[in-house]
Amino acid sequence: MADTHRVTFRGWPSEALEFYEGLTADNSKTYWTSHKAVYETQVHLPMVQLLAALEPEFGPGKIFRPYRDVRFSSDKSPYKTHLGAWLEAGGYIQLSADGLAAGSGMYDMAPDQLDRYRRAVRQPGRWRADRRDRGRRARRDRGTRSRHPEDRAQGYPKDHPRLDLLRHKGLTTWREWKPAAWLGTPAAKTRIVEFLRTSRPLRQWLDAHVGPSSASR
Repeated sequence: MADTHRVTFRGWPSEALEFYEGLTADNSKTYWTSHKAVYETQVHLPMVQLLAALEPEFGPGKIFRPYRDVRFSSDKSPYKTHLGAWLEAGGYIQLSADGLAAGSGMYDMAPDQLDRYRRAVRQPGRWRADRRDRGRRARRDRGTRSRHPEDRAQGYPKDHPRLDLLRHKGLTTWREWKPAAWLGTPAAKTRIVEFLRTSRPLRQWLDAHVGPSSASR
């Protein structure tokens, strides 16, 4: 029997988005059970195939579980209304009824990461040189935008020239694509690859100057 996981990625069919439209309207075990085959073949399997296609350049990927952790949430809906996947070399991919999305960077830094990030930002020469390179690459993809949680950056004067950057607790790029015919074709992979390559300078800067948290080792 052929290994269906190795079949070339051909995109997500319209049934994948319809599955999430239905799950959004009826987030119940009854809906999930009756549509599980659609999830496995039209939603999950294409993501497996996409990750296999991306692995040579971006490393192996991991698909997140479809179940929500409701232990500490007032929202007891049991299922996520999107499918998310993480790439070892840096990157995140998400499919939902709203379409396709991708991100890269560090969203919420641990305290030791945040300390290294702010020390790097305080060094003007290092930041400006890397920023010029990121700017050149980012202009190639006008749809890419930066997203980041912020705090007050306590301990820095209010007139610090890079206060806005020092407030960041994370630094990422993020891109969303609305549903369109190309989503059901290999062009979906092409857009993800273009985004990840455009985002690579930011990821490389974060890897070089921030790195992993000691708490995760």
